[in-house]
Amino acid sequence: ASATHPKFPPFSVFRKSLSFPHSVSQCQRKIAIFVSSKSSEAGELPTAEDEWLSRLPDKNKPLYSHSLPCIEAWLRSLGFYQSREDRAVWLIEKPDWHAQLSLDVTDLYIRYLKSGPGNLERDMERRFSYALSREDIENAILGGP
Repeated sequence: ASATHPKFPPFSVFRKSLSFPHSVSQCQRKIAIFVSSKSSEAGELPTAEDEWLSRLPDKNKPLYSHSLPCIEAWLRSLGFYQSREDRAVWLIEKPDWHAQLSLDVTDLYIRYLKSGPGNLERDMERRFSYALSREDIENAILGGP
């Protein structure tokens, strides 16, 4: 096989193909135009959050059947907010307890924090399989420690 074989272009061609034709701001502008072209029945533009909440599978479906944007919208609807340091970590502050939720590769973890209100002697952690339904996970999490 020679370096000029028609099926395998020289390495320099591969390097050129890695350049990006549009800047991020141009891509964001296109996305904004696409999103703003939608309208709702009420005459207001739906938020991306509303869009993903409307796409949530049935609450009895296993969490693994949900897309990540749907899971994120669901967590926000429960009162969680995303950590700035780790995008897979979510926090919630209830009057009786504070918790940290982690979306791991195989499981969802909830850690009720001793540092929050209530009288926990130590952090308490629970693990939930993505095979459980969204409803079961929601009830277990919001039930507190």
